[in-house]
Parts: sequence; C-alpha cells; structure tokens
Amino acid sequence: MEVTLTSAAAATSSTKQVEQQQQQQFALASLTDLTSCCSSSCVASASSTSSPAVATFSADDGVAELRFRRESDSDGGVVNVDLTTAQIWKLGPTQAVCIFDGSDCDSNEEKYSKGVTVQFRNEEESRIFHCAFEQWKKGIVTQGESLPNGTLSSKSKFDDKIEPSSAKMYFHYYGQLLHQQNMLQDYVRTGTYYAAVIENRADFFGRVVVDVGAGSGILSLFAAQAGAKHVYAIEASEMADYATKLIAGNPALGERITVIKGKVEEVELPEKADILISEPMGTLLVNERMLETYVIARDRFLAPTGKMFPSVGRIHMAPFSDEYLFVEVANKALFWQQKNYFGVNLTPLHESAFQGYFSQPVVDAFDPRLLVAPATYHVLDFAQMKEEDLYELDIPLKFTASVGTRVHGLACWFDVLFNGSTVQRWLTTAPGAPTTHWYQLRCVLAQPLYVMAGQEITGGLQLVAHSAQSYTIHLTLSTKMWGPGSEQGGILQTSSCKLDLKEPYYRMSQPQAYAMPQEPQPQQFIPTQLQDVHIQADDLDDTDLIQPLQNLEAQLP
Repeated sequence: MEVTLTSAAAATSSTKQVEQQQQQQFALASLTDLTSCCSSSCVASASSTSSPAVATFSADDGVAELRFRRESDSDGGVVNVDLTTAQIWKLGPTQAVCIFDGSDCDSNEEKYSKGVTVQFRNEEESRIFHCAFEQWKKGIVTQGESLPNGTLSSKSKFDDKIEPSSAKMYFHYYGQLLHQQNMLQDYVRTGTYYAAVIENRADFFGRVVVDVGAGSGILSLFAAQAGAKHVYAIEASEMADYATKLIAGNPALGERITVIKGKVEEVELPEKADILISEPMGTLLVNERMLETYVIARDRFLAPTGKMFPSVGRIHMAPFSDEYLFVEVANKALFWQQKNYFGVNLTPLHESAFQGYFSQPVVDAFDPRLLVAPATYHVLDFAQMKEEDLYELDIPLKFTASVGTRVHGLACWFDVLFNGSTVQRWLTTAPGAPTTHWYQLRCVLAQPLYVMAGQEITGGLQLVAHSAQSYTIHLTLSTKMWGPGSEQGGILQTSSCKLDLKEPYYRMSQPQAYAMPQEPQPQQFIPTQLQDVHIQADDLDDTDLIQPLQNLEAQLP
C-alpha cells in the first residue's frame, strides 16, 4: 500500500513540480535507440545501442524538454526530446517506447520520427515516470508555447466538447458546500447508494475503487466502509479540497482514500480499478453530460472484469394530461399582449415569448394519475456503450391511450441499477415514488393533442448534445385514426416542440391532490377534472373522505 500511495502522490503533485522545479531526473535500467537519422544504414547501426541511462525533465528559459543520456557516453550521447510532439506508450510493466519528431534530417527530405525504448528498474519507477511525463507535457500546453506551425492548442477531450464558460460555471457550482449539502440531504439518493455499497460488501472488500466526480467524497467513504483496499477519489472542482478535509477527519477510513484533483480525462492513476462508482446522473439522466465522463473513466481506469456502480440507466416516458400546467405556461406570455405598456405596444413580441416559455422543460413532481398511457423506457448500458453513443439519442415513441383526454406533452423520469453480486438495487425518480432532488421532467406541447381511449399515440424523442453541457430536445407526438377501419387510416394530428434541457422551468411543486367529483360521468377523464381541491394530511383521518377516495381509485385506469 505504501508504494501505491507514493505513486498517487506523484501523480497529484507533478503539476506543481512542473511549476516549481527546474529539473527532475530518473535513473533508467537501459536506453535503446529505435532510429538515429534518415538513412537506413544509420537506423540499423543505432538499433543495437543499449546501456544504463538517465532521463532528465527540465525547463530552461521557460521551455520544457526531456533529455536522455547514457551513463557510458560522452556529451554526444544525449538524446533531446521535444515534449510538444513526443508520445510515450507502455510496452510492459517496466518498458516503454518514446516517439518524437526528428530534427537532424535534410530539410529537403521527408522528416522521420525518432524513438527510444526505455527499460525502467522496477514497475514503481515506471509509473512515476509516466505520471511525470504527462504532467510536464501538460505544463507546456498550459503555457501555450509558440511552435513553428503556430501556437500549440492541445486540449483534453472534455475541453474539446465543452464551452469554457459552461465548464467554469459547472465546476464553480459543484465546488460549493451548499450544493453538495442539497445532494447529501436527498436521502433517497444517498441512502440508496449507501445500501447498494454496504449490501454488496463482497464486491468492494479488498478491491481498488475509483470514485468518478467524487464531490464531497461521500461515496469514497462508503466504499472504504465496505472494506475497499484503496479508493481513488477524482474531483475536478474546488470541492476536492473539502473532500480531502472530510476524509482526513475520518482517519480510520481516510488512510485508504487518495483524493486526486483534476479531470477524469486528464489525470493518471497508478493501477487499474476493480470497481467504478459515481453519481453521474443529471436531470433526465443525461443533463450535464457527466455520463460521457463516466464512460471515459471506464475505458481508462476499469479492469476488464471490473464492475460499475451504477451499471445501467433507463429513461422512462409517457404522455400526460395536465390542463393547469398548460394554462400556467401559456399565461406567462400574457404580459406581452399589452398594447399600452407605458405607451409601448408589446404585442409584436408575444409570439416569440409564447414559444420561448414552451421551449422550457418543466421540472417538478407530479401525480402519476396524470399519465394517459403506460410508460415505455430506453436503456443506456454504461458498461457496454461508447462515449459517442451519448452525443445523440433517438428514441421512438408508441403508446396506447388509456382514457379520452387532451395530451399536453411527454413526461420523463429515470432510474439506475446497482447490479451487485449480492443485491440488485434500483434508484428511481418515478412519479409516485419518494421524491428526489431530480424530480421529474415534462415537455409541454404548445398545441395539445386530442385522444380517445384505445387510440394510438406515436412519435419520437431526440436528444442532441451541445457544448453547454446539456441537450437540445426534439419531441414529436402524433395521433392515428382509431376504431373500426383504423387500419386504413393515417395520422390525424401532430404536434412538435424544441426544448433546451439546459434552461428548464423549475416548478418544484409537490404532486397536486385530486378533488372529489360530485357525479363522475362515464368516459370522463377524471385526473384533469379533479385538481382544484387540495387534500390535506389531516383530512385523511376523516372516514367520510376515505370511502369516496377508495371509490375514485376503483374508477381510475
């Protein structure tokens, strides 16, 4: 364990070494040239050269480079490596090959790459060297050194996909304790994670665990409680400092946890993980695009036989009817119908405002009896899917209406599976289940659809990722002819909308209670007719009310 901690410390401190040290040296067991110059004869003669050597990282005059020098050679045996173009690959636990641009060829001829095979004295020194190589190379990128073909702009995969302004706000948000507290106080979320880990001790005991986006470090502490051999808690925001403090305050567990501050796409770990644990879910499961980071962590850190907690996610969808919500959204634009607002006619902007309000997904908790058809779901297998699979999700929709009513849009929620060896446990955000900080999400159509019981509703839900760490939602719902002869019929009506998952309307209301009808009529869609009277908890003690409620339940689909 001491060796492992030393390696992790080297990985986390190497960035400071680049800034603070002018030189860093490594003793090598041997160094073998792969190429020497442009001619084939030179390659052949140089390939057999092998002897103990020293590798030196240095930053002379603000320019970082790597030098290999054989101990048996004079000054002429120095191999200078330009870190801006160099790449290194592991050939084995103690062997690597470093490839870099050649610079001694005739300018009129094609430039060839050069390379050396490096043999380290032991596996530990190999790990530390690779960490140092990445961090010294990263130090160059940060400085933005000027090259012959322009300024080097080498970004991580995260930086290539995400706008800097969005990333800054994202990491600032999750770097604050008040937001971490909001998630920790979601006892459904936190309690389910705790149960999934502790009930599956067999998966964690004596294993190496990586906590992706560790936040406060709570999941790392859970893993340590379950007997993990060592936990690497990766966190890119300033919350890493708080996590370090929290873990240090729990020394019995903290001695087996290493906090690594940095992006998953950039940090290096000294060993593979047996377990990957994370809470990468956002609104509608995919918001904030952390699922992509979770998949990248799987590819970079997880052993081939390792487990992911969670391993599967499902997006559930069903059409809903909610007249009050529709009117509430539509009425927001009434402000822009004023023709004399301090002498100004606002009506030219009414249509734009109307469409703008309907482009906001609604985040709140709703009564499941507002659903007008059984839900369907789309599966995301975190253990098998590719990162690119999350760039665009196309989900076909097909429902059969249970009642006759107006359809105001599509309701969505998600759940994830912790597929432990001992216990399988689901974390759900479904309507009717205990409310979580994710609530549910509804896409409201500006033009509702009319359906009758038994009528088919079809369409599609498309989610397209964008650089603001979220998704553009494209929803289309259509109704088909129904009843006798419907096989020859087609689409009766269609309604579509485009929404930005990044800009939801946080309604945050609790599920609305249902009023008691005086005389429910046959074929009447009861949920949308019974929302104006709220049932208080104290009212449930009234036996006169309980019996009508039971009668109502019997009438609902």
